[in-house]
Amino acid sequence: MPTSSEPRLAWRSISVQLVVTLAWCVLIGRMVQVQWVQREKFASRATRQQQHAEVIPSRPGDLYDRRGRLLATTVAVQSLYIDPARVVDSFRTACVLANALGLDPTEVQQRIIDHREKRFMWIKRRLSEAEVSQILAVNLPAPEWGFRAEYQRVYPQGALAAHVLGWRDIDGTPHGGVEEFFHTRLRGQPGRRTVVRDARSFVIDVLEGETTPAQPGENIQLTLDTVCQLHVERRMDELMQTHQPVGACATVLDPATGEVLAMVSRPAFDPSHPEAAPPDSWRNLSIQAAYEPGSTIKPVIVAWGLDQEKLHTSDMLNCERGAYRMGPRVLHDHHRYGVLSLKDVLVKSSNIGMAKIGETLTNPGLHDLMTRFNFGQRTGIELPGELPGTLHPLDKWTIYSTGSIPMGQEMLATPLQILAAHAALANGGRWITPHLYLGSVGYASIAPNVMSTDLVRPEATRWIVEEAMVDVVQRGTGTKARLADYSLFGKTGTSQKMDPDGQYSHIRHISSFVCGAPVKNPRVVVIVTVDEPTQGGSDYGGMVAAPAAADIVNDLLKYMQVPSDHPTQTVEAGAPKSIRR
Repeated sequence: MPTSSEPRLAWRSISVQLVVTLAWCVLIGRMVQVQWVQREKFASRATRQQQHAEVIPSRPGDLYDRRGRLLATTVAVQSLYIDPARVVDSFRTACVLANALGLDPTEVQQRIIDHREKRFMWIKRRLSEAEVSQILAVNLPAPEWGFRAEYQRVYPQGALAAHVLGWRDIDGTPHGGVEEFFHTRLRGQPGRRTVVRDARSFVIDVLEGETTPAQPGENIQLTLDTVCQLHVERRMDELMQTHQPVGACATVLDPATGEVLAMVSRPAFDPSHPEAAPPDSWRNLSIQAAYEPGSTIKPVIVAWGLDQEKLHTSDMLNCERGAYRMGPRVLHDHHRYGVLSLKDVLVKSSNIGMAKIGETLTNPGLHDLMTRFNFGQRTGIELPGELPGTLHPLDKWTIYSTGSIPMGQEMLATPLQILAAHAALANGGRWITPHLYLGSVGYASIAPNVMSTDLVRPEATRWIVEEAMVDVVQRGTGTKARLADYSLFGKTGTSQKMDPDGQYSHIRHISSFVCGAPVKNPRVVVIVTVDEPTQGGSDYGGMVAAPAAADIVNDLLKYMQVPSDHPTQTVEAGAPKSIRR
């Protein structure tokens, strides 16, 4: 006989069946809706989830030297990233990746945790082929990680010409040198594409109709000669070791064209690993160090005076036995010179003789010539960060200026500014913009932005170079620069640095030598500048910088196969070691 509870059980059973049936109906209805009614909508959404719009990086252009040697290029590499939001086990993921790539697992895990809400995080960029293989061999969940193709800048010549080239960081941003100056031409134009990725984020298809190709950057050829650069760098490394200065630099110009054949700054750095060197090492002293040029400016002053017919090659100047009062101060020479010829004022580097020339030219005349020779202005070389130097306005000049400017004080100039002025003396009186850009490779070439201005009559510069500056080397302050195979003209310079109290230092000097050869048809002009030499027994430009500059001239002329002009000179003890016989 049925109990009273049986109807309730039957009702519950029916209710459960109805609920299950209803649930199945809802599920089947939803499936029908998804598969048929909203099929296109969800298919489109799935497609969008698999498709990704990507920027196609443009390949930066290459850099070449004047003979087509590769200085900088770009290679494609893989970089590894993860999706922190999809990482299930941060400890395991960190350990696997760190073991494969030689990283610190604790640090990797902490980064994953810190970026938990992010969808993208770099693990390591610019992987080697071996590292890519290591990652492919590990067993990580598919959605957690992926590779992304990137470009890496490579410098095939190593650290050679690093200050001229500059460098690019891991994001491809240029820092210094022609990399930065020509970035808009080197970088190219990025493209865009739509790709389809699988569960591991590998690209399995590219939608060609939605792709805009990237345009590679322009390939640029520089005026540098790799062999010349190598010769200069080796000689400057020797100088650094011998004299142990704070810094040093050397630049080589073709005086006929203004082309930079070599430019070296020390201390050095490797553009592939710039972080390994102190930031001060990144500074290009040839254009980013301004100092009082000292006696290297004297030939420029005299040449202008001859051009303006304020001076004559036959002039004799009374150098007052080494002491001469100008206003409230007394000027001194290193020796008690009496009457000197105009030539010997340069040969013996008499400050008193130059001060008297300043009185002849007057302050307006001196300021005019310094402005015309581009002092106080950037030269315009294709490098970022060039200093303009300092040339005070004429209304700030005093009687001190009349004596100071002609001996290279009361103004600041970069080594390149001084060299450009001497290049004008060497080429017959024409100031030409020093430049590094020679042309483009594989593109419609843009002409270098070079300005030239005739400043001094050729007969005036000829006397300065072939008479006065030759005698500086033959019997003056530059005898350590005499060469066995080439006639050489030059001028020494030793300038005092300022002490913290604003007074000229008696122990801290900048030693310089500017020179060129051969005398009758100069193929190169060179400046070597040495900041605070501390070893070697002397800090005079003629003792520190002159031998190095002469070595550079000798090596480069032989490399360029310039015939010896058989000078009738003997080589003094202590002359450049590379040419002593």
